[in-house]
Amino acid sequence: MLSPSFDHFKHAALEIATHGDNDTLPFDIDTKFCGDKAEELAHLASTFYEKLRKGPQKENGRKITALDVFSERLIAPSGPAGFRVVTKIHPFWNIYFNGLGISIAETLEPLRSPRTFSYRFITNGKDELFDPEYTWRKYKKTTLDKAQLADENSVIVQTDISSFYNQLSHHHIENFICDLGGEGEIIAKQINALLGKFSAGRSFGLPVGGQGARILAELFLKYIDEAMTYAGIDWYRYVDDYVLIAKSYAEAYKALSVLAHSLSNYGLTINKTKTVFLSAKNYVDYISAQLGDHDEESSKLRAIDLKFDPYSDNPHEDYQILKETVESLEIRYLLNRELEKSIPDSFLITQIGRTMRLQEPAIALELASTLLNVQNIHAFRSSWSTIMRGISHLRSDKNYTSISSGIDILIDKLILNSAHLLEVDTNLLHFLRCLRFKNTPERSKFIHNIYMQTNSETIKRACIDCWRHWHDRNAFTDLRNKWSRLDKNSQRLLWLASYKFGDQGNGMRAQLKSNSETSWLLGIENPELHELQFSKIFLDWASGAADAI
Repeated sequence: MLSPSFDHFKHAALEIATHGDNDTLPFDIDTKFCGDKAEELAHLASTFYEKLRKGPQKENGRKITALDVFSERLIAPSGPAGFRVVTKIHPFWNIYFNGLGISIAETLEPLRSPRTFSYRFITNGKDELFDPEYTWRKYKKTTLDKAQLADENSVIVQTDISSFYNQLSHHHIENFICDLGGEGEIIAKQINALLGKFSAGRSFGLPVGGQGARILAELFLKYIDEAMTYAGIDWYRYVDDYVLIAKSYAEAYKALSVLAHSLSNYGLTINKTKTVFLSAKNYVDYISAQLGDHDEESSKLRAIDLKFDPYSDNPHEDYQILKETVESLEIRYLLNRELEKSIPDSFLITQIGRTMRLQEPAIALELASTLLNVQNIHAFRSSWSTIMRGISHLRSDKNYTSISSGIDILIDKLILNSAHLLEVDTNLLHFLRCLRFKNTPERSKFIHNIYMQTNSETIKRACIDCWRHWHDRNAFTDLRNKWSRLDKNSQRLLWLASYKFGDQGNGMRAQLKSNSETSWLLGIENPELHELQFSKIFLDWASGAADAI
C-alpha cells in the first residue's frame, strides 16, 4: 500500500549522498551532509509528513505552498548544440520530494510493463534506487534482437516525445498518484504543491536531474504504455524513447498514430524531427553501429561497467580487474580517432573521461591533455561534465600527485581559451570543482569576477567553496561583513568555512548562532515542542565537518 515512511526518506537521503542530488550537477557539500545526517533528516521529513497526513486533506498542498522552498533553475548543455533547464533543490526538500517518489516507485514497479527499460525500481537497493541491469544499452540490444528475429518485410519506428519533461501536466500527475490508492490523495496534493514551487508557479514541467522526477515520469508513461499494449502494438521504451516493430509500413504508421493519439490525450506530442521508419535490416545495421558491435575496442569501452562497488565481497579484486580491463584497451587510439570525426561520439568521449582515473599517471595526463586541448574541448563539449569529473578525480587522488602541476596548467588554460563554454551554468559548476585544489592570483581573480557577476545562488556557493578550500581570509572577511545579505544556503556554507579561520571563525559563530538557529528553520518545525530542527541538524554536523569535501 502506498504510504511514505521514515525508511523511504532515509533511503532518499542515502541515495543522494552516494549519487548526488542531481546527475547533471557536480557533488556539493550538501550531499555529504545528507549522508552523514540521513537519520535526523529522515526523521524530520517523516514527522512533517505525519503532521500533514493527520491534518485536513485540503491543507496538504496549501501548507507546502505557504512555505519558502528553495530551488533554482540552471542551464545545462543537451547535445552539441542544445540546452535544457535543470533544477537545484534545497537538500531537505530534495530528500522529502525523493522520499515521496520512492514510496510511489515501490507501489508502481509491479504495475509496469516488462517492455520498459528505464528506472526499474529495486526494493532492497541500500543506497541505490534503480536496477543497474536496465540501461539504455540493454534497451537497444533488446530491440536489435527483436529486429533480427522479425520478418524481412518488417518495419521499425524510432521516435521520442517532444519536450517531455517540460510538458508534463501536474494535474495529470496528481490524478495518477491518486490512482495508486493507499495514501495517494494525500501524497498527490503535496507533490503538486512541490512541483509548483520547482516550476515557478507553472502547472507543468518536472525538475530535471533528480530521482523523484524520474519516478513521476515513469508513472506518467505507464498510462501511455498501457494504451500501446491494449492496441496490440509491439513496443519498447526507455524514458521517452519508443521503438515500435510492425509487419509492414502500413502497420508501422498505424502504430505510430496510436502512440500520437495516446500522447495527445495528455497534452504531449511526438518529436517529428526524431521519428524515422527503417526496414528491419537497416535498423539492425544502424543499431549495431551505434552500439559499436563492429569495432571490438570501442565496443568493449562502451560496455564496460565503471561502477566500482567498495562493498562487494572482493572490492580490491574487483577494482583491480576493472583497472586491468581499462588498461588493456587502446584508449589513446580511440580518442585520436574521435578527433578525426566532424561530430565525435559523445558517449565514447564520456567513457574515456571516466577511465582516466584507472590509467597510469603518464597516460592519464596524456588523455587529459588531448581532452582539454583548446582545439578539442569545443568538439567534446557534449561530454564536458564527465571530462571535468575525470579531471577533478585526478586532481584529488594522491596516486596522481606526480601530474598535479600538469593538470593545473591544462585547467588554467581553459579560463583564457574556453570562456564561451563557461557561460553555461552547469559547465561552470563542474569547472569550479576543479579549481578548489590550488589557489593562484589568476584563479582568485576569476572566482571573484564570477561571484560578483552571477545571479545564481548555486554558483555563488561554488565560489564560496573554493575560498573555503583555499583558506582565503579576505574573501571570508568580506562575506562575514555581508552576512545579513547572503542567501540562507550561502550562509550555511560560510558557517562551515568559518572552522578554517581560527579565532575569527569562533567569533563569527558565537555572534551568529542564535540568528542561524532561527533563520535557517524551514517553517515546518515547532521549536516550542523541542522537535528536530533543520538548522540545528546542520549546525551539529558542521561542527565536525570542517574538512569535508
